[in-house]
Amino acid sequence: MSSEQNKHPGVLLSAGDVELTVDPADGCRIESLRIGATEVLRQPENGKPFGCFPMVPWCGRTENGIFRDGEKVHQLPVNSPPHAIHGTGRDTRWRTVHRDTASASFTYDLTSPWPYAGRVTHTLELTPDTLTLTMGVETYDNSFPAQVGWHPWFRRNLGSGADVELSFDAAWQEERGDDHLPTGRRIDPLPSPWDDCFGMPDGVDVTLTWPQQLEIRVTSREEWVVVYDEQAAAVCVEPQTGPPNGLNTLPRLVTPVDPLEAAATWSWRRLG
Repeated sequence: MSSEQNKHPGVLLSAGDVELTVDPADGCRIESLRIGATEVLRQPENGKPFGCFPMVPWCGRTENGIFRDGEKVHQLPVNSPPHAIHGTGRDTRWRTVHRDTASASFTYDLTSPWPYAGRVTHTLELTPDTLTLTMGVETYDNSFPAQVGWHPWFRRNLGSGADVELSFDAAWQEERGDDHLPTGRRIDPLPSPWDDCFGMPDGVDVTLTWPQQLEIRVTSREEWVVVYDEQAAAVCVEPQTGPPNGLNTLPRLVTPVDPLEAAATWSWRRLG
């Protein structure tokens, strides 16, 4: 039996002529988002799944895979040498706890190699012109630092017409060092190409426009977004609750009375 035949079936959501498929067995990754006949997410290629995956319990790179929680020092798997990148949620089988025609919720329990107990919940709600993503991390035990975010791979070109154009107004850019981590300095935003974190204190607001075809606006109440456009096939707009290496530089605690919660919305309009 082929690997495709063995593949765990995804959960299909639909609203109007919009369809979304998410696979809880593959890190709760959104495999496909089709707006009408148009697929907007990069599809699997050369063994890489792409789509859109949740980043949890950290986002981006953690320096040398090490983070400190008070006097405790923890080592994470170095999966993007020399750093640990994008969390463990994308490598985990999630459980489906709710689904209907246009919404679904998934959970998984934090476990090794993450050193703390907790539970992650990811909810997707689809309408004919929006997708709302909500993620939370809760604990009933020890408090710990964590981050959540989303890593979509939007197709640079939808198969016809011009490449996507990105538009956003950031208050600052985190200066990136040679190690791809923020140096701690905030600078005026630089022009593309980007693999960079930007600050938007009034909330993330980035518009992707495929001229005469489609516009997608990515918004979130969070103030951090990583924009990556260094590959020819896709661009990434990643709302998240802190900057890369934020477990060390800007820790946000999950406590028994104060879970970490975040949301992002993609809203679209057709231009053709």
